[in-house]
Amino acid sequence: MAAAKKKTARGRKQDRARVAKGQDYEVRYEAKKTGRSASAVKKAVKKVGNSRKRVEKKLGR
Repeated sequence: MAAAKKKTARGRKQDRARVAKGQDYEVRYEAKKTGRSASAVKKAVKKVGNSRKRVEKKLGR
């Protein structure tokens, strides 16, 4: 029998570092957090990529 694979938080941490433009709840969260509109968040993701740090920097946070 194969040994059980150890679960890590790495996948979750990598997921939190991204903004999924197609997920409305993530866009709303980022919009509320930065005080900008959802469309501004989507435009920022399209412009700079889905890195949360870059999106927040673009939105002026």
